[in-house]
Parts: sequence; structure tokens; C-alpha cells
Amino acid sequence: AMVVDATALPEQVVDDVLASAFTSAGQRCSALRVLYLQEETADRIIEMLIGAMRLLQIGPPQDLATDVGPVISAAARQRLARHVGRMRTEAKLLYVCEMPPGLAETGHFFPPHLIELRTLDQLRSEEFGPILHVARYRSGELPQVLEAIRSTGFGLTLGVHSRLESVAQHLFRSLPVGNTYVNRNMIGAVVGVQPFVGQGLSGTGPKAGGPHYLLRFATERTLTVNTAAIGGNVELLS
Repeated sequence: AMVVDATALPEQVVDDVLASAFTSAGQRCSALRVLYLQEETADRIIEMLIGAMRLLQIGPPQDLATDVGPVISAAARQRLARHVGRMRTEAKLLYVCEMPPGLAETGHFFPPHLIELRTLDQLRSEEFGPILHVARYRSGELPQVLEAIRSTGFGLTLGVHSRLESVAQHLFRSLPVGNTYVNRNMIGAVVGVQPFVGQGLSGTGPKAGGPHYLLRFATERTLTVNTAAIGGNVELLS
């Protein structure tokens, strides 16, 4: 999830949201699924986000002009379509990107979607694809937002957009998340810079790309010998 408060710079938010939600067709494990917007700035950011989504180019990944490529398989596309079908009745569909004519017949392409939720529990599972869900919160409802995120049990990546350092620190301390990104996108962790692993249902153990990762592939062995049994003097060895 990404939490955006009223102090965040809308232009930066939109740029980072696009990268986080739709790069690699939203199929990265760290991709943005749920965007929490503070009520005071939500309408403006949503309007800007829809405007930016209109400019996204959907097409084959070998084309340098392409922003969003295909999903991995026909089964993945069908799963995303079923999710959108359910969201059309249970939530509010805000925008769907247009695909070039005939593109759908050439591969497993699925257009980016923007969907507004009432509550986070409307999501039954994580959908790996270019679908971004938006939820609003009022200024005094941040504790409820954190509890909703915490209750999912997942803790891989968290995005925070705020010009208040105290807000970013509060979210970092309050949520059990492996990687938190402040005022930037949530994808593209770099080895040695942002060691990568989650918490809870998102995995445990040494972070990939971190100083302790190699230990994961090592096996400890212990050898214990009773030297007295072969004539050794224990006192001389101590």
C-alpha cells in the first residue's frame, strides 16, 4: 500500500504511483495495489492520475514507446478480468485505459484500471496486474488506515508520501513492513542499497541483497569429541 497525506506534492505522487502500479504491467511482488489518499487532496490527485493514465501506451515490450506490456499468461488475464467484473458491482470503476485496436488478439494484454474502494476488506486477494485500487481517509482516520493495512497480514513494501518527517517515521514504526519508501516509487530495490524481503505473510529471514543473505545458503556443523576416551588428559587441554 501507499499512504498519501495532504502535505504531499500531487505531481510527485502521480509520477510515483504510475511507476509503482503499472511498471512491468503491475506484476512485481512490490507493485502498488492500494493507494490511500487523504480526503482533502484526493479529488485533485485522482483527476491528475486519470489524466496521466490516458497517456499510457499499451503494447509489446520490445517497442520503446510502450509503457505497459502484457501479463504473463492467459490464465493471469482471465483472473484479472474476473476481479474487475466483481469490482464493477462492489466498488467504483474510475478509469480504464484504452487499448490499441487488435492488440488484445496479439498477446495477453490487460489495460490499466483505476478502482475506488470503500474499505480495504473489499479485496479478497492480491491481484498481480495493472489494477490500482484507491481508498480515501480523513485526517483523523490514519490509525484506522494503519490497522486495516496491518490486518491483511502482508508486509512486503510500503509507500509514504508526506512532507512531514514525523508522519513518515510514524508509519515506518507502526507497520511491520520489510521495505518502506518515502516520497519515491515502491519498486526497483537495489542490491546493497535496499536489501529486500518482507514480514509476516510476505516472508521472513535474511534480506536478499543484504549482508546476511549468504548465511541462508550455509549449513552449520558441530563436532564434539570425548578426548578422555582415547587417553587424552582433559586438564592439559583446558
